[in-house]
Amino acid sequence: MLGAGLRAGLGAAGLARRCLCAGAAPSLSYRELKDLKKRDVLHIDVRERWEIDRDGKIPASVNIPLGELVEALQMDPAEFKEQYNQKMPSKSDPVIFSCLAGTRSKQATAFAMSLGFNRVQQYAGGFEDWVKHEPPEKK
Repeated sequence: MLGAGLRAGLGAAGLARRCLCAGAAPSLSYRELKDLKKRDVLHIDVRERWEIDRDGKIPASVNIPLGELVEALQMDPAEFKEQYNQKMPSKSDPVIFSCLAGTRSKQATAFAMSLGFNRVQQYAGGFEDWVKHEPPEKK
């Protein structure tokens, strides 16, 4: 068992390592993501803001950097709406996570599952895969 100080020092990365062994959410293909985006689904891109500014984003995704995600998913709904200009998802709402190539979105999925979100999925191909099919949305 980890001591409280060491456990606190692990931070988000340690939490992700502990959660990933609990089971992984399904990974989506480009086509599956494209189809889901036609419905009412929250798509969260967990890349850093500078990556979005530099490279663009997948259309209709909201940027919440991985380092902010755990806090964001526990915000008051009004605060979430103000911060991210998006309705706060409930634990039963469908949520899709993506990043550049799948590593951070896998962590994000594990974080969300550990917080009780039960309809989360990952677009493992991420932004790198998306741009092979269509251009990104620029800011």
